Amino acid sequence: MTDYLVYDVFTKDAFGGNPLAVIPNAEGLAEDQLQKIAREFNFSETTFVFPRETEGTDARVRIFTPTRELAFAGHPTVGTAIALADMNRAGELMVLELGVGPIHVAVSGGRARFTTRVPLETAPAPDVPQIAACLGLPEASIQTDAHPAEFAGLGTDFVLTELVDRAALDAAAPQLDGFPAAATDPGRLALFLYVRDGQRIEARMFAPLGGILEDPATGSASAALAAYLGRLDGRSQKFEISQGVKMGRPSQISAEVTVEDGQPVEVAIAGYAVRVMEGRLTV
Repeated sequence: MTDYLVYDVFTKDAFGGNPLAVIPNAEGLAEDQLQKIAREFNFSETTFVFPRETEGTDARVRIFTPTRELAFAGHPTVGTAIALADMNRAGELMVLELGVGPIHVAVSGGRARFTTRVPLETAPAPDVPQIAACLGLPEASIQTDAHPAEFAGLGTDFVLTELVDRAALDAAAPQLDGFPAAATDPGRLALFLYVRDGQRIEARMFAPLGGILEDPATGSASAALAAYLGRLDGRSQKFEISQGVKMGRPSQISAEVTVEDGQPVEVAIAGYAVRVMEGRLTV
């Protein structure tokens, strides 16, 4: 039998934020069980913790959605780091091995802050009519004055899509017939929608082709957005990102980007997490 933990991430309150299953001792599981276990939990992500493979790190962490493995994701990094600290498996400063390489994390008082220097990558996204069809919104709801909708990521890609106002953000609803038509990679298309008011951002994320109709908190998308806006504005800055409100799972993500010579060189993501369940897998 294998123990598991469930944390709600990017919240101080149980049943808020984004749930995460953590398998803290995954070395006894067969490779073909990992995806099946993630599908069984059916959370946005499940993490599997293995002994470190690289000197100077504390643990190797693999991240699975219900349908595939990810090289990097934000709420799994925050939640797993807090779980390891709660178990006294790592100190307040730890280094986790992820698919993108080592990620440094600081944990204190139930809050974790990780930094990444993975370069921002961007690519053209589906056009406005396709995105609007994915969201069930009129094309006029898509804001393109500051930037076009564009793929952006620090290891995991999202289509960063600015909307005109909070009403449009609330009205958005994933249209299951629109996503396959817009996806350039079959089975993969994640839309990160946001409305910006200075340094405060309201966001939602839809990825139904990946088994995630809507995500309550998406740290990797928030990291990509912070890097993207830092490059767009040409300066270092901090953001407070609210997500999951429409779902009844309010989440709060702190994001910070460091910009040098007009380019983002480091992004930090921080938030709280609280344990809500624990048990054992019998497989």
